[in-house]
This record gives sequence, C-alpha cells and structure tokens, in this order.
Amino acid sequence: MKFLFIGDIVGKPGRKAVEHIVPELRRKNNYDLVIANAENMTHGKGASEKDVNAMIRIGIDFFTSGNHIWRHRSLVEKMNEPNFPLVRPANYPVGSPGKGYRIIEAGHTKVAIMNLMGRVFMPAHLDCPFRKAEEMLAAIEAENVKVIIVDFHAEATSEKIAFGQFLDGRVSAVLGTHTHVATADYQILPKGTAYITDAGMVGKKHSVIGVDTPCIIRQFLTQLPVVHEISEGPAFLNAVECEIDEKNGKATAISSVYEESDNRA
Repeated sequence: MKFLFIGDIVGKPGRKAVEHIVPELRRKNNYDLVIANAENMTHGKGASEKDVNAMIRIGIDFFTSGNHIWRHRSLVEKMNEPNFPLVRPANYPVGSPGKGYRIIEAGHTKVAIMNLMGRVFMPAHLDCPFRKAEEMLAAIEAENVKVIIVDFHAEATSEKIAFGQFLDGRVSAVLGTHTHVATADYQILPKGTAYITDAGMVGKKHSVIGVDTPCIIRQFLTQLPVVHEISEGPAFLNAVECEIDEKNGKATAISSVYEESDNRA
C-alpha cells in the first residue's frame, strides 16, 4: 500500500494549499490513504469540526493531532464518536476525550494509526510515550493488523530519534510532527520502519513556522506575549510518501514531498 502523510496544516494558508495541491497529488499517485496533522489547522491553534470536514471533502482521509487539539470545543465534542477520523496523543491522562489510536480500512488493508506526544520541552505533563506505545501495540497485535503508522508529536530531535529506534521493526512508520520544519533524515530503519524526525508543515511560505514574521520578531525583541497573526499569501506543503508491504507491515520506500501554491482562488 502507498500513503501520504502531510505535516502540520497551519491556518487558512495551509488549508488553501491543501485544497490546491492534494487533489492533484492524489490523482497522480493513487494513494490508498492520506493522513494529515490537524493540530494547527484553524487560526493556527487546534481544529474546528467545520475545517476538518472541509479537508475531508478535499481528499484527506484521517487526521492526527497534538498539544493544541483541545482549542475548539466543536471538535472536542466529536472526538469520542467511534467513526470520527481523528486521533489525539494517546499519552494524555485516562479520561481525556478521544482515542490515541484507531484501526481503519485503507483499500483492502487494515491500518492502525497511532498518535503520541513527546515530553521533552513540551508543556503538558503526560504519561511516558514509550510505555504507552507498548500498551497500544499489544492491543493492535490482537487485532492482527500489520500496517501501523505512528505520528510522534514532539519537540526534541533526540526524543524523536530514540522513539523511532524503539519502535523499529514493530511499526510500519514513525513520522515526527510539531516543529514545522521538514528534516532531511527520511530513511528506512534497520528492521523495516520508515522514519523522519519531522514531516514539516503546510502553511505560509514567508513566515516563522506558519505565523506572520513581524509579530514573532516583536515577541523575540520584547519578550512580551503577542497575538499570532496568520495572513494569506504564497504557501507550501511538506509531506512524506511511504510504501508498505501489506503482508508483513515493513516499509519498502519513503520520500519527502514538497509542493508550492500561490493560494490564488
């Protein structure tokens, strides 16, 4: 099977870039599954139910998330619905809305999509992602699912790399998100897991990780809080394309995807 994993979608410029780019990518490459990280999709923080549904219509099948996913109540209220196509980091405390993994059908294949969050330099006090991953894998193995895709939403490159090595050979792909800057270390690890430290983002090209540059520079200069502004303009899409052997769940190929959009209607 072949799937596309899209990095963090940031605000309206990111959504418009998805609208302009993803349908053609899907047509050309015949993906079995398209996944995107939605945690910055609405005004740069969290995702609304409305925007998730709009992205589904455009061609995204499933969504992962991260620390901002709780921002919009309309989405949080949907997260417990069994067929809603989004997971949140599994290592939030027991009782948090939503699920940390979901098993879906992609083509003729069962696929497990897992979402976990790192703890180094991250604001939330979370359970150990390594131990939580072990717990989920035990449940997934009981379902006889071979293709397992993991979004690891984390800040520290060392934690991400260690997590990839920890899961090598036990999952099909470990794909990092959160820093919005695509890394060049896409690879297949020794035991068959596709890996990248960060898939990057979909957002405004001339910005600071998706946010308008002047307000972020003002924040660094003054050390005072500012409102993060996201205006429209040319945008780009970072993503990762992976091919997986359905019989054993091992990755056979991984490559980066970069496309630009002028975001004109």
